[in-house]
Amino acid sequence: MKVGIVRFPGSNCDADVDRAVTEGLGESAVYLWHKSNDLDGADVVVLPGGFSYGDYLRAGAIARFSPIMREVIDFARGGGLTLGICNGFQVLCEAHLLPGALVRNRSLRFRCHDVGLRVDNAETPFTTAYSEGDLLDIPIAHGEGQFVAEAATLDELEAEDRVVFRYVDRRGEATDAANPNGSARNIAGITNPEGNILGLMPHPERHSLAVLGNTDGLGVFRSLLAAVSALSGSGRGRTRLEGERATVDRAVAGVSR
Repeated sequence: MKVGIVRFPGSNCDADVDRAVTEGLGESAVYLWHKSNDLDGADVVVLPGGFSYGDYLRAGAIARFSPIMREVIDFARGGGLTLGICNGFQVLCEAHLLPGALVRNRSLRFRCHDVGLRVDNAETPFTTAYSEGDLLDIPIAHGEGQFVAEAATLDELEAEDRVVFRYVDRRGEATDAANPNGSARNIAGITNPEGNILGLMPHPERHSLAVLGNTDGLGVFRSLLAAVSALSGSGRGRTRLEGERATVDRAVAGVSR
């Protein structure tokens, strides 16, 4: 598996993701500069945490228009596995790859500590290493982590099992006290309808190595490795978009003849 890690000016969790992939899994990673127009053959694209472009205007708003995002958007819309962590989640929402928005924490303060997470969907490409209902201990570090969306959108996310992670207490209950930022329905991570894009505010990469004292987050990366291996084994290639483009090319060639 080759993981492409996007580097925006202001990214500060890119090296953490690199270590989770290379040291935690023994797989390869490559950095993708924000001005690049090439994903360098990545099987998975990760938008890491940080403060892209200084979070001017609002978090993720400027990063959404960077050159690399044109490639990321095509990749993601074509079925490519795409993970946005913290600031990366904000960028995915700004790019309309995921619904809703991330706004100022309810407390209006930056929150940096471990939180309890519950795995609510263990059948996504990002969570097969877990079981539904698993309780995880994962760090957060954000000032704009409150997930908001219209009631109809929230109902749709729930109905389609697209709420993947939820903030919970030690008993696994989604209480208000366990909600660190005021996110609607204690939502910590969601997917798109196709399930190939995940955005989450907590940082699994920061709890992915034994030296860090906790490996609860490594399951996200193990799940991605299994998903990429399954795709490679099935001969489906890197993304659905490549297959669709090939079909279109053959059709055009037939018309030309």
